[in-house]
Amino acid sequence: MTTQASPATEEYLQAVYTLADEGGQVIGARLAEFLRISPAAVSEMVHRLEREGLLQLDERKEVRLTDSGFSAASRVVRRHRLAERMLVDLLSKNTAREPDNPTARPSWDKRKALVCTSEAHRDSIARKLTQTGYQVYVAEDTRQAVETMRANKMDVVLLEPQFDPAEQGSVFVIREINILRPPQRRRLFFVLISPSLRTMDAHAAFLNNVNAVVNVADLEELQRIMEVALREYNELYREFYGAFNLTAL
Repeated sequence: MTTQASPATEEYLQAVYTLADEGGQVIGARLAEFLRISPAAVSEMVHRLEREGLLQLDERKEVRLTDSGFSAASRVVRRHRLAERMLVDLLSKNTAREPDNPTARPSWDKRKALVCTSEAHRDSIARKLTQTGYQVYVAEDTRQAVETMRANKMDVVLLEPQFDPAEQGSVFVIREINILRPPQRRRLFFVLISPSLRTMDAHAAFLNNVNAVVNVADLEELQRIMEVALREYNELYREFYGAFNLTAL
């Protein structure tokens, strides 16, 4: 491939690669089950990748990687494994905890969270975060989301791809995050609320340039998931916080 594949393309290529490696036929129904999305969506994406020369369908509708598709999928898998090794190495350096942690977040300092989701999940997410002690901001549309991010220093942003689809809301929220300088980006925990990706899937988070993934089916456990995810994130950056006299997220 001569250009950088999109996260969705990489996810499909890796799924085909993984299922083929496990053995058995890779067909649309198996892909849909693996990716936890509808067969119709899988069929549409598979045909698109077939047109792009990354996948091919035989007469039995079995999905196979082309040479180009295999090369791209192999790069994704290698990158994922490298990221996992780096994460394990970083975490292993931060396993010892001091009795008194100067970077701990004060109990009075509430985390600021911006919720950018579809109306179906907006209120329940906001309520769960509020119950956990967050100062919650809810964006009903793209303009409100962008203005809130620019006017307030957010600690957490939760984004669903279906947020304000008429105005491509998720695109603009992602843009606001991507233009942050690295020190600012490290002080923002970005969560993708997904209908298809698996909760706390480090590879999916890496591919989508987010810090954590939460599947919509697991939103009832959002409080516990956020607690675990932020604890791991703060442990990862503990030395960074200490070096710059910063409190944890």
